[in-house]
Amino acid sequence: MSGHSKWASIKHKKGAADAKRGRLFTKLIREITVAAKDGGGNPEINPRLRTAISRAKDANMPSNNIDNAIKKGTGELPGVVYESCIFEAYGPGGVAIMVEALTDNKNRTTAEVRNIFSKKNGNMAGSGSVAWIFNAKGYILVAKSKISEDELFTLAVEAGAEDIKSDDKNYEIFCDPKDLENVKSALEGKGITWEMADLTMIPSNTIKVTGTEAKQVLALVESLEDHDDVQKVHGNFDIPDEILEQLASEM
Repeated sequence: MSGHSKWASIKHKKGAADAKRGRLFTKLIREITVAAKDGGGNPEINPRLRTAISRAKDANMPSNNIDNAIKKGTGELPGVVYESCIFEAYGPGGVAIMVEALTDNKNRTTAEVRNIFSKKNGNMAGSGSVAWIFNAKGYILVAKSKISEDELFTLAVEAGAEDIKSDDKNYEIFCDPKDLENVKSALEGKGITWEMADLTMIPSNTIKVTGTEAKQVLALVESLEDHDDVQKVHGNFDIPDEILEQLASEM
């Protein structure tokens, strides 16, 4: 996705702001709980849980919160039962959008997400309508000031990276989801910190949107991400840098 690194940087910045309001912690706790429920409470043999714990630590979540979330997932502590659900839709300009959510009431969340799309110039679609456009990938964003491209390429590829892209300021590392922690460990071993590291969905094609439609797309995504049950929002939009920069300046 053209401009993907800039959009990732903006989401990282927004995540920091959400953490201050406690919203990010709520979403991370849900992810840890569900990951532990589905794959067990040992992060050494549960890659999804390992990644969720890593994100929580990056957000400076207290260890006690993480431990309690794991125990709720494994049943050692009482807790709410969350259900994973995926919503597929089209946004302004015909962009494809996938929404990942964790909820204790799927009917309520479905109605509320549908309402967001209706109010923000989007439309829900049937299962499979846009999922084929996206591929699950591990994603790491590293500032160019941290390491040379040749050194990063060798280090990341040996650890399992599939592709590395760059722009004026950042490197983007893409890998199979199961290799994300391996690549992060390789970077850590060299003292390389990252701007963002997460599991994501990368589109196989993009749609360029400009002007009013671009702003509508971003308004839709922001409204979806502000919903308590929504974990992640993915889209195949390609938005000009100047509009993304304007969004960043408003945060």
